[in-house]
Amino acid sequence: MRGPLPQNRRHSTPDEDPRRRMWPRFLGSLAIFGLLVGLMIGRLTAPGPIHLERVEALPDGLALWFDGEPRQRAEHMDGALAFVFDASAEPQKGRLQLGGKALNWRLQMTRNGLLLHFVATRPLHGEWSGAEVDGKWRLQISLREG
Repeated sequence: MRGPLPQNRRHSTPDEDPRRRMWPRFLGSLAIFGLLVGLMIGRLTAPGPIHLERVEALPDGLALWFDGEPRQRAEHMDGALAFVFDASAEPQKGRLQLGGKALNWRLQMTRNGLLLHFVATRPLHGEWSGAEVDGKWRLQISLREG
């Protein structure tokens, strides 16, 4: 029992141990430190964004060379055949001959990714195939009149 004079420290109720308050604080700081180290390791090992390196014209389409395999999808937009890639590149454009008729293509960045669209005076259908060649990803787009 505490006596009337607390300054003499000769009572039966012990003082609260300061280490008990430090244990949750220590565990919390250890958890935060582990989280930060994990985020740094994840940032170092995460692959960078995929980039289009070059575009080659083929007799029936285009060959696109990426530094990695991009996700892609094809769609018809406003009467044009379009391919959208999860990659980045500089805007480019060009012209192809398909069946003796002119065909324009344009490559541009959009909020959805890299957009490649083909515009012709007739409907187009396209197929793509990709393969890894010498550490690069080659995506070949073959076009035909539809």
